[in-house]
Amino acid sequence: MTLFLYSTAGCHLCDDALIILKNMPELPQEDISVIEIGDDDALVNQYGIRIPVLRIGLEELDWPFTTEQVSLFIHNKINN
Repeated sequence: MTLFLYSTAGCHLCDDALIILKNMPELPQEDISVIEIGDDDALVNQYGIRIPVLRIGLEELDWPFTTEQVSLFIHNKINN
């Protein structure tokens, strides 16, 4: 299962989101994929004002989120 973090350079909220993810021992670091939206106009249009956004499959979790919310988001996706 890969968790995608939609982000862009210089986004302090995105940095905060990545810290949350990296501090979750139950989430293997190789399962986190950071997507730079600035390299793709379609992604900028879709996520530009929403980042950081977490995505698993078709489900998304918008900022702000806590460690607990991310854990629940992952748990719900795995068990559905």
